[in-house]
Amino acid sequence: MALTREYWHWSAGIQLARLPATMAPLAFTLLTTAITGSYRLGGVMMAVFVAAELLGAVPSGRLLDRLGRARGLVLLLTCAGGTLAAIAAAAWAGLAGPVLLALVVLPGAITGGLSGGFRSLLPGTIPADALPRAVSVDAMLMEGVLIAGPLLVSVCGLASALLPLGVMAAAYLGSAILVPHKEVELERAGARLPIGPAARWLACQFAIGHLLSTIEVAPLPLVQRLGAAPGTAGLVIAVLSGASIVGSALYAWRAPRWAPIRQATLLLCGFVVSGCLVAANLGWAGLLIGAALLGCCTGPLVTVASVQLQRLLPEGRRAEGFSLSFAVQGTGFALGSLSLGLLPLWAAPLLGVVSSATACVMLSVLTSREAQHDRGGAQAGSAPGDLRLAEPGNG
Repeated sequence: MALTREYWHWSAGIQLARLPATMAPLAFTLLTTAITGSYRLGGVMMAVFVAAELLGAVPSGRLLDRLGRARGLVLLLTCAGGTLAAIAAAAWAGLAGPVLLALVVLPGAITGGLSGGFRSLLPGTIPADALPRAVSVDAMLMEGVLIAGPLLVSVCGLASALLPLGVMAAAYLGSAILVPHKEVELERAGARLPIGPAARWLACQFAIGHLLSTIEVAPLPLVQRLGAAPGTAGLVIAVLSGASIVGSALYAWRAPRWAPIRQATLLLCGFVVSGCLVAANLGWAGLLIGAALLGCCTGPLVTVASVQLQRLLPEGRRAEGFSLSFAVQGTGFALGSLSLGLLPLWAAPLLGVVSSATACVMLSVLTSREAQHDRGGAQAGSAPGDLRLAEPGNG
């Protein structure tokens, strides 16, 4: 089934909203190097930005549910663009580092709920049975944005260290213009986030961020461990990103009709194998095969977890719920990155393997408990509400 025009309208908006975050690491480094002569302040600014994003994700998502997602997204995106313009103005005025650190908290806290807000609007742009395909295509496009962000900063930086911040602000404002405004007024009364039933899918999101970061952040030490030149580090990222695009494309083209639990378990097993291959230091073959396997499994697992979370989240809490899931994945990415700085290189991927294996266990244990509960309900004469065997397109 072809995706609708409304979907591509939605997709253009969310890709623009994502672009500034992919530009931020290099943009902040370029800015502070031009001002202070050192990249270190830029690194601290990025750390503050990410921390503010994670802390602000759920409150921002809750605000979007209360204000109305479309209206709230326009407000947050406009404010985010304005705060980045303020940072550029402060840098141009030569204000000190503490001022820049204080200012960067604002766009971080504001943008934490953007992905969740946009994701909650997705069902209104496509038929229900096209949802897995739509999420898979979005995962492919997101890989393109991840690549385009640093490249765009490099090009803009040739003109001025302030220009990337201006482009980031313009991207947020452009995204605000593209926010879909077709949504239904939702009732929030009595709705609660189903943290217990959703825990297994949140564990999948955490595992994705955790293991992925141990390869995305460490291509340089991984190739240096093999005695290769630093310039070959880009090959690892190219293999990882390319495989992720291919995996998402294959899933969008023909997703398997297995139960979501079985799909997620198989994909997590792929995560475990890939992490072990990278950790084991088996030469170029082990590193590239591990990166390719991880990439191929990432897009489909993101899709399965996202679709199943949508089935569980109350209509009136979806922006908050999806914001929570993105915060969980971001926390996994942050912890994986931190482990690279604190542990031996071989140990960091193994911690990601542990996260993936834990998610597998949670899928198995919680599903078994639900099956026992459903059998008990059926024997008592009640209709079993088994959501586990539903096909992905039925959400």
